[in-house]
Amino acid sequence: MEDPEGGPRLQGNGASAAGRKDGKKSRRRKGKRGGHSRNANQSAQHVLSGETGETARPSEAGNVARKRKRRRRGAGAPGEAAQQHHTNNENSVSATPAVRGDTESLPSRRNRRKHRGKRGLQGRPLAHEKAAGHSAQPSQQPSPAARSGAAEQRTGQNDNRAARQSDGGQRSQGEHPWPDELYAALDLGTNNCRLLIAQPTRPGQFRVVDAFSRIVRLGEGLAASGRLSDDAMDRAVDALRVCSSKLKNREIRRMRLIATEACRQASNGAQFLDRVVAETGLELEIIDRETEARLAVSGCSSLVGRETRSVVLFDIGGGSSEIAVIRIGDNRFNRLANHITHWTSLPVGVVTLSERHGGRDVTPDVFEGMVVEVEGMLDSFDCPAIDIGHADDFHLIGTSGTVTTLAGVHLDLPRYDRRKVDGIWLSDDEVSAMQAKLLSWDFESRAANPCIGPDRADLVLAGCAILEAIRRRWPSPRMRVADRGLREGLLTDMMADDGVWRRHRNRRGQRGK
Repeated sequence: MEDPEGGPRLQGNGASAAGRKDGKKSRRRKGKRGGHSRNANQSAQHVLSGETGETARPSEAGNVARKRKRRRRGAGAPGEAAQQHHTNNENSVSATPAVRGDTESLPSRRNRRKHRGKRGLQGRPLAHEKAAGHSAQPSQQPSPAARSGAAEQRTGQNDNRAARQSDGGQRSQGEHPWPDELYAALDLGTNNCRLLIAQPTRPGQFRVVDAFSRIVRLGEGLAASGRLSDDAMDRAVDALRVCSSKLKNREIRRMRLIATEACRQASNGAQFLDRVVAETGLELEIIDRETEARLAVSGCSSLVGRETRSVVLFDIGGGSSEIAVIRIGDNRFNRLANHITHWTSLPVGVVTLSERHGGRDVTPDVFEGMVVEVEGMLDSFDCPAIDIGHADDFHLIGTSGTVTTLAGVHLDLPRYDRRKVDGIWLSDDEVSAMQAKLLSWDFESRAANPCIGPDRADLVLAGCAILEAIRRRWPSPRMRVADRGLREGLLTDMMADDGVWRRHRNRRGQRGK
């Protein structure tokens, strides 16, 4: 292409054809920075004005392109740039503009070189990359985002720590789906002293952390004297000391300690509880019979299926027996105890009944006499008959040592195993067969059975007599065995009242989101 003034037309902004590509790239980058460099414009004006003549124009234009290239590289040594400039411009007449431009651009090149590792396009600061592979120097300050994240993490840890202190529970340091909020329930009955320490897990369930059970026979001789004997109180206090030690070794969020029929009936029951406080530090409350029946139902609620419409639940204790009639219908409440329509507490248990009739040597006639006595007590229980439409609509639930013993004997266990007994179904014929089997054994045979033992050998047939009276009042084709009772009811009610299952479900939902 010819210049209008007669010379060859230059390509681009005074650059030769060899430097045209670099010139275009340079213009794009400098356009983003807001214009061309002053030195490049001056060099171009020298070339375009024709001051150096026609032969110098290509060389001078090359100088401009090379300066732009040097500015783009920024990190090249000045000596290298000068040597390259001298080699490519051997025939150049005037190198002054190029030298002057290179000298004037050194400070800006140094600044760019100094900050090039810290800035990206458009002058944005780059993220720190050393944290991924190298540890940061102590003098390096974290970015605002990192400081904010660290502050949130510290705040969350403090919040969790405060929550643990206020809740009175323990939490593990690692990630855990359920917090270690511990609950404790103690049941001092006429025959047994039982303790459970548990942690809530899935809704309606909990995991047992520690447990204790000992036969103390607190109600021994109570029916005849009306008082708790000194030996019985000593045995109970010794067991309660063990419970107190277990409770002191753990941080318990909430506990409830109850006493039942023996302390209700005894004339010195209140004095005995004062002694318990003085010697063990445990404060027990005496609950009434209705509360005892409701707790038994709460403890067994998970064993009542959705298809069930009616249930008779009984708890054969040492000094009393609680019976609750439950009608569920179409709408089921979260708490099964809310479906109790009728309940009663019979003033008879395995200890009192065996003491009156003799539990060591029990003949069929003695056994029938015990059944008749309990039937007379049930006759005064005003409860309408239960309508049974289908076989699965109604069944019995037994929660006591009597029914768990029958189940263990039925399974012929070498030693009692709660996991195999709790929740098992027994047909009406199987229950009758087990009662007849136990009645045929003498005291030594019952004591030798691993599921009975010498401590229950004189009590198990009295429990079977109470069970037989209940079966005659409410005939059912099957019975479900529950190795659970008041302690489980206490734990379930406390956890439900505190809303731990609802709170944990909400937390899990938030984590899922």
